[in-house]
Amino acid sequence: MTQSWQLWAVLAAVFAALTAIFAKVGVAGIHSDLATLVRTVVILAIVAAMVTVSGQLGGLARISGRSYVFLVLSGMATGASWLCYFRALAIGDAARVAPIDKLSVVLVAVFGVVFLGEHLSAPNWAGVALIGAGAILVAYKG
Repeated sequence: MTQSWQLWAVLAAVFAALTAIFAKVGVAGIHSDLATLVRTVVILAIVAAMVTVSGQLGGLARISGRSYVFLVLSGMATGASWLCYFRALAIGDAARVAPIDKLSVVLVAVFGVVFLGEHLSAPNWAGVALIGAGAILVAYKG
């Protein structure tokens, strides 16, 4: 069961939903960038503890230069995403911010095809379109 990508994806979605709710309450009365810093420090501490306890820390020396470059770029994109997300949460409703943030699903599908050479079937593309339309409809304030 722990090798199921579906399980981990569902858990990621649950924790992402909790992130939006907890963050919306957490940014009240403080600057969103400061809230992002606090969140990041907590994440760093938890992941560092997990890597240390599991004995993976020695693996840092075996990471290739190419992997480091792309992991650094991914970290920069994550940081930018979090700063933007917390700023949006500070200004808008969590129920509207989160769906727009999830348009990343649509962008991942497009980027995966364009940059990674992945292939999606017609039903897959229909699902991507529905996700996009759904996110826009949920975010619509009407």
